[in-house]
Amino acid sequence: MRARFPDFRLGNVLATSFTGTLSERHGDAVERIPTPQRLIDWLTVNGLAVDSCTAAQLDLARELRESIHAAATAAAIQDAPPASAVQVINDCSAQGRAVAILTPEGERRWRLSSASCVEDALSVIAADAISIIAGERDGKLALCASPTCQAAFFDTSRSRTRKWCEMNTCGNRQKKARFNANQRKNPRSAE
Repeated sequence: MRARFPDFRLGNVLATSFTGTLSERHGDAVERIPTPQRLIDWLTVNGLAVDSCTAAQLDLARELRESIHAAATAAAIQDAPPASAVQVINDCSAQGRAVAILTPEGERRWRLSSASCVEDALSVIAADAISIIAGERDGKLALCASPTCQAAFFDTSRSRTRKWCEMNTCGNRQKKARFNANQRKNPRSAE
């Protein structure tokens, strides 16, 4: 029987979705890629299927994830990204052999090398991080308003005022907490 792992939190932006493989960073952290196989699963779900993953490649993936998170957090608060994070992102971007291709439907997909390896997939994630951190895409980096989460996310809402990394998790949790606090203050309002 396979071990049960937390579901992946998938978004529209590859790099920030990747940082979401570790959530609740300031609370009870939830690791969504605890094993090499789970990294393979996450990459496959995101169109970056690889043949295998070693423990060292998982460590590299986690190092990239944390570097993207650090650089995106710095960008969200309009600070300079840490030099060590920039180095890891750049190194991962440079080491892969992925090619962007256009599908018949007019969408961009990534084709990894014939011997699909984790480094190729990580280079795609690093390149995506570079494009959002450098401000090349329409949107802005922001931090989740949940005090236990504070995940970096890419806000593409019209007003650029989104507060939560995901409304279905952090947003609902905060709304529920606010509702329960109001019920405790005004117990008669529930009648």
